[in-house]
This record gives sequence, C-alpha cells and structure tokens, in this order.
Amino acid sequence: MEENPGMAHKIILNNRNQGNLTGILDVISFDENTIVLDTDMGLLTIKGKDLHVNRLSLEKGEIDIEGRTDSLVYSAGGGAKSGESFFAKLFK
Repeated sequence: MEENPGMAHKIILNNRNQGNLTGILDVISFDENTIVLDTDMGLLTIKGKDLHVNRLSLEKGEIDIEGRTDSLVYSAGGGAKSGESFFAKLFK
C-alpha cells in the first residue's frame, strides 16, 4: 500500500476506552487483548482488554478502536512493507 503523504499520524484517546488513529498503513493483527498496526511512524502495539475495531479505512489511513487501553508501544520496522496485508494473508 502506498503511503498517503498528506495524512499525519495522530492518536486521540478518550478516557482510555475510545480511540481514533490516523496515519495507519495496515493492520498486522488484532484480538481482544492486542492490536498491532503498521503506521507511518513504525509498528504500534496497543494492549488492553475487550479491544474492538469499530471502523477501519486503510484508504484514508484511519481506525477507530474501543475497549480499555492499557499501553501504546512503538517499535521499529513495518509489517505491511513486506507486501501483503493481514487480510490478504488471512484469506489465502
């Protein structure tokens, strides 16, 4: 997926239970305890409880999440740069 140079990476977290993120390139993995995102600032791991993805728009680089957020951790590297998205791998 090509990066959108006009989309800045931004995180808005309300009361640790609702979040809106921009600058998302791909969803690497997700379950109710962990969401791993490839962003234009590196890999972002979100950990918590009862996490849900309410809205995902990779075309716009946006994601809305819900659930108790316990931590946000960035790491170097990027999963989406390998060429295949999480969903492409899932439906092989």
